[in-house]
Amino acid sequence: MSHIAPIIPENAPFTPAQRAWLNGWLAAYLGADAAAQPVAADSAVAVAATESPEEFPWHDPTLPLDERLSLAQGRKPERVLMAAMAQLDCGQCGYLCQSYAEAIASGAEKSLARCVPGGKQTARALKELVAQPAAVAAAPAPVPAASSARPPMKAHFAGAQKLNRDGSDKDTRHVVFRVDDSDLAYQVGDSFGVQAENCPDVVSVVIDRLGARPGDEVDCPDGSRRSVREALSLVCDIGRPSDGAVEVLASRAPDHGESQRLQALAEGYPGAQPADADLLDLLLAFPSARPPVQELVSALGVLQPRLYSIASSPKACAGEVHLTVAAVRYRKHGRLRKGIASTFLAERAAAGAEVPVFVQAAHGFHLPHQGDAPIIMIGPGTGVAPFRAFLQERRALGAGGRNWLFFGDQRRACDFLYEDEFQDYHRDGLLTRLDAAFSRDQAERIYVQHRMREHSAELWSWLEDGAHLYVCGAARMARDVDAALAAIIARQGRMGLGEAKAYLATLSREQRYQRDVY
Repeated sequence: MSHIAPIIPENAPFTPAQRAWLNGWLAAYLGADAAAQPVAADSAVAVAATESPEEFPWHDPTLPLDERLSLAQGRKPERVLMAAMAQLDCGQCGYLCQSYAEAIASGAEKSLARCVPGGKQTARALKELVAQPAAVAAAPAPVPAASSARPPMKAHFAGAQKLNRDGSDKDTRHVVFRVDDSDLAYQVGDSFGVQAENCPDVVSVVIDRLGARPGDEVDCPDGSRRSVREALSLVCDIGRPSDGAVEVLASRAPDHGESQRLQALAEGYPGAQPADADLLDLLLAFPSARPPVQELVSALGVLQPRLYSIASSPKACAGEVHLTVAAVRYRKHGRLRKGIASTFLAERAAAGAEVPVFVQAAHGFHLPHQGDAPIIMIGPGTGVAPFRAFLQERRALGAGGRNWLFFGDQRRACDFLYEDEFQDYHRDGLLTRLDAAFSRDQAERIYVQHRMREHSAELWSWLEDGAHLYVCGAARMARDVDAALAAIIARQGRMGLGEAKAYLATLSREQRYQRDVY
């Protein structure tokens, strides 16, 4: 077998994104001669490069960006672009990671800021990659840009009941939408997209700082024409201002020092402050920056929808969609910051209000077709949402397979989400096992991966009996769970760690190890 060798050494004066792209371009340009070069046995990059072109070793949301780009070295430019994505296949951009990368590479998609979970890190990596010579020209046939469009649908907001009890540091809501008068259909495992509105108080202060008139009309980045207030409330992403918008602020700041600092922020210069600033932060920190409102609005990105795992089964909750939403609030740069969609649902949406929504079909996160197949679900915090739906679905179908849930949160007394439901399922036998970890109920922190290790022999037995394994939650948790699984499999299966990881890879290929990570 011929191998593709890395051509640009790691100590060359290039960033990981530049090096990955150049290796792919040179390999494609040099063709068979480059492909025939030998690969050092101890080179992790070389091992990754010998993978089949249709296997994507970087397509793992738990891997950091530099590692993903390293794994894509030697691949075609569109594959390197794919490695810069967040690898969630969440659909918030209107594509999957692979198709978004191909659309950019082909020139069919011009926006480099659609990857919501990847944020500015992904956008800047993409900007760096497409700036390389022939990056777009080297791509395959165009992917239609229309794939990013979604038909508008409306659902009625029914309410957001608080799930945490008194004493909790969290505010988690059980959100219900009524969809019985729409054509909206979904399956368990799918996600629900919500097009939220920016906080009206923040919008008002932004308008005031800009010296703009809220009723004046402007052309919006989505092609519509609206009043300034509507543009900043409904269309523009003011929570994560684009690099282009920051450049507009820099060009319109007469104070030279402010202009330089803004330009450093726009270019992603290490240490540039204020980090992770929203638009209001920038307007407060750089008072001389007052661009014409039309110029700024045109440069801002489009406010993207937020996706939430659906927490209900349509067979059990006809005409409704349930979500489990953690309201995000924190202090930064001397202000109270709020998650746009989460606090829209928890605080601002009125009962009965129509909200723009859509269903994002799951990609590889489904119940097994065999109703008698056992399933193991690992979902701390809001990650338990799809597993509530799974259990409702299995009950509605009369599926006889065993069900094991690992749940975790901070305190049992106030943070056991859906406790009564899950305890009832456990008592009546739908939940064969229910194991919970509460990190703050003792001096040492205990998480779901610790409970997994405590029951490693039985977990291994379930896997050997054909159990399907599901993980939902934050990427850091998913990494810890993956490491715990590999250690459990190695010990219980009497194999090396490398063999255990190969075992997990086989489960993944067989659709028996599925993750919904954010």
